Amino acid sequence: MKKISLDGMKKVLLVGPVLTRSGYGEQSRFALRSLMSRPDLFEVYIQPLQWGHTSWLYEDDDERAWVDARIERTIGYMQQGGQFDMTLQVTIPVEWKKSSATVDIGYTAGIETTKVAHQWITSGNEMDHIIVVSNHSKKIYEETVYDTRDENTGQEGSMRLDTSIDVVNYPVKKYESIPELELDVTTDFNFLTIAQWAPRKNLDNTIVWFVEEFRDENVGLIVKTNMAKNCQMDLEATEDKLRNLLNDHKDRKCKVYLLHGDMSDEEIHSLYFNDKTSAFLLLTHGEGYGLPLFEAAYSGMPVVTVGWSGQNDFLHDQDNKTTYYPVGFDLSPIQKELVWDGVLIKESMWAYAREQSAKSQMRRCYEDLTGPTKEQILAKTCDHAKYLSEEFSEEKMYAKFVDSVVTACESSSNQEGEASVIVL
Repeated sequence: MKKISLDGMKKVLLVGPVLTRSGYGEQSRFALRSLMSRPDLFEVYIQPLQWGHTSWLYEDDDERAWVDARIERTIGYMQQGGQFDMTLQVTIPVEWKKSSATVDIGYTAGIETTKVAHQWITSGNEMDHIIVVSNHSKKIYEETVYDTRDENTGQEGSMRLDTSIDVVNYPVKKYESIPELELDVTTDFNFLTIAQWAPRKNLDNTIVWFVEEFRDENVGLIVKTNMAKNCQMDLEATEDKLRNLLNDHKDRKCKVYLLHGDMSDEEIHSLYFNDKTSAFLLLTHGEGYGLPLFEAAYSGMPVVTVGWSGQNDFLHDQDNKTTYYPVGFDLSPIQKELVWDGVLIKESMWAYAREQSAKSQMRRCYEDLTGPTKEQILAKTCDHAKYLSEEFSEEKMYAKFVDSVVTACESSSNQEGEASVIVL
C-alpha cells in the first residue's frame, strides 16, 4: 500500500513543457510558481517536455537559472533511483500516466469543445486528482458519459469520470515596468489580436470580416501570431498565408499589420497598454481558458469575442453582467479535418461566430471608442480590470492551487486509514 505522511515536505515531480512558449508552458510555469510559493511544503523536481513544434523560452533570468538547475538535479536524483511523493503531470489527459508515486495529479488546460474523448475518462480515472483551468473544462469533463457493453456478458453500463476535479484559474500578472514598444502603424484606431494561426483560433474569418467591415476607413488590425515557432521560416510562411488571405481585398483603406517574433511577457503586456491599440478582438471557436483574452481584460482593454467556453470565467463582473462586446455564435460539430484521435472527437462541438454579429460588434466597439461614450466605456473596462486584479491575484491563485494539491494528498492518505494534519 502507498503511504504518505503530511507532516513534512513532499518531493514533487512536475512533468510538463515548462520551458516552451505555449499555453501548456504557461500552465506549467504557473503550477511551478504555485508550488514554489510554499517551500515549506514542497521540494520540486522538474521533468521538461517538448510541446508540439513551439519555441523554447529565451529569457535569461533568475527563474530560468533555477529551473535549469532543478532539471539537472532531477536527472541526477532519478538516475540514483530517487522516489517521489507526488507527480504533477501538466499535459493533455491522454498523456497522463500512473506512476510509482503516492499521489498522481493530472493538470490540464482542459476542453475547448462540448465533449471529451473516452481516453480522457480512462486516463483521468487513473489519477488521484485532477485540476483544470476553467469551470467550462470541469463541467464538460464531469458531464461526458459513454455507454459501455461487456463483450463477454453483454451487460450494458456507462463510463464517466470518477476522480475528484478542481478549478484553479490563472492569476493576473503584474510587472514593475512595462517597455514602451514603437509600433509602426499609421491607422488612428487599431484592434489587436493575439493567437497562434491554428484552425481553433478562427483567425482567417477574424481578419477577412474585419477588412470587409472597415474596408474604406482609417482603421487597423494588429495580428500578433505565428504558425508554430518564431523563426525566419515561420515568419515567411505566416506572411505568405496572410498575403494570400488578403489577395481579394487589395483595394482598401483599412490595414492589417503582422507582428511576428519572440516577445517577453512584459513586451506582450505592453501591447495592451500601447497608445496605438484600442480594443482586443478574438473570434475563437473555444478556449480552455483564453490567456490573451484574460490579459487584455485585466489590462483594461475593451474586448470583442465569443462568450462561450473558458473565457466566461473572467468576462463577467461580480454580478455576472457582461463586460465585453458579445459576438453571437452557434454550437456546431468541429470541422472533420480537425478530428484528432484521443483529443478532438467528431462527436464534439464548439462555437462558430456569426459573421454579421461579429461585424456588428466590431463596429459598435469602434463607434463607442471614437465617439462621446469613449470615457464611459473605458471607465467600465477599468473597473472590471480592477475587479479581476483583486479576484485573480497571484496570492489567491497560488493559494488555491496549493490547497487543491494538499487536499489530494490528504484524501489519499485518509483513504489508507491514516489521520493527517497540515497547516497552511
